[in-house]
Amino acid sequence: MAHQRDLDPDSDSDSDHDSAGSAPAYEVVVVGGGPAGLTTAIYATRLGHETAVFEKEGGRHAAVEHVHNLLGVSENVSGRELAAHAVAQLEHYGGDFFPDAVDAVTRLESGQGNEPRFRLEAGHATVDAERIVFATGFRDRGPDVPEIERFAGRGLHYCLHCDAYALGDGPVFVLGHAESAAHVAMTMCNFTAEVDLLLDGREPEWDEETDEQLRAHPVDRIETTVVSAYEDETERGGSDEPPRLGGLSFGDGTERDYLGGFAMYGSAYNADLAADLGCELTDDGAIAVDDRRETSVDGVYAVGDVTHGQNQTTIAIGDGAYAGLAVHKDLRRFPKSLEEIRAADGADENGGKAGEAENRDGSSRIEPSDPMVPAASPALRARMRRVRDLDVHPGLRGPSPGRE
Repeated sequence: MAHQRDLDPDSDSDSDHDSAGSAPAYEVVVVGGGPAGLTTAIYATRLGHETAVFEKEGGRHAAVEHVHNLLGVSENVSGRELAAHAVAQLEHYGGDFFPDAVDAVTRLESGQGNEPRFRLEAGHATVDAERIVFATGFRDRGPDVPEIERFAGRGLHYCLHCDAYALGDGPVFVLGHAESAAHVAMTMCNFTAEVDLLLDGREPEWDEETDEQLRAHPVDRIETTVVSAYEDETERGGSDEPPRLGGLSFGDGTERDYLGGFAMYGSAYNADLAADLGCELTDDGAIAVDDRRETSVDGVYAVGDVTHGQNQTTIAIGDGAYAGLAVHKDLRRFPKSLEEIRAADGADENGGKAGEAENRDGSSRIEPSDPMVPAASPALRARMRRVRDLDVHPGLRGPSPGRE
């Protein structure tokens, strides 16, 4: 990732964005480097906007061992590998990637029009931005079972729509005592006849109707406390792969072997930065957005799981594409509206507009010599010229199916 940046406003940086006494300025800064954030950034960059992404750890998606339901992408690809390809694409097209965590986002009092409105402060960099996109995701609340988290992605799962397929016809558990756990347990009856709902010593919190519904399904309800998880010894065989879950031990001294299962204890949205900036949140703590993925704060957008918690790579990518287009339409200088053209200031000495020529009918037009044309920065346009002459571009590549 040769184009990753580590900028400080007080350093002697040679960045094209630097100006004396100010932080580097971008048109778009994305906070979060998962599928939603990186897709937004790639769209914004390829649509001619100087764009940066901040991501410290790679996000929740980076911990995914196998990407599922992504058109044309093998499940042998991990979330971390997919993110690495996406970062390479972003940098290839001229975007910047900061491997850094954002500590604060504040408004700039002077920010108007296409001037920077926001300042982002991170551990190793401070930058200004005209538009902000939060793609900060959410965190799963894990079960209080010793040793079980080490099997995350290898028997312990959090996404039904991603991983139910891999558990077909096997013994499966659902850990949890809330409404969501009951519904996931019943849904798993579509995939296997062996479903255990593990209450882990807690009282169920679902309502009477759900309880009646649950009792009508072939789901074994186990109230005993779960005390530990153990690995599947049959799959080790000297392999360098991390161990898979083999089963669970219970407080009554029994053990049960499982192919895998789900922990359903809810999630927490990473919305603190947005909330501190004044963005409205939904009742469950997600960032509230409109159809354009814009928040209640003008110039601030949010995408992906932090807005809905759908926990789907494909949905996150779609969110990012939608937001990238919306931000572009918000920022682009052309086409000028009739209102802008008619209200333009700066009449020259001949009564015309600066940078404009006169049509035969007396109306004005923007000349190619206008300093605002083209609107994209010279550095980004230079990258466009270089990239279009390349034969090989970053991203997943391989033989076509049947040609291995």
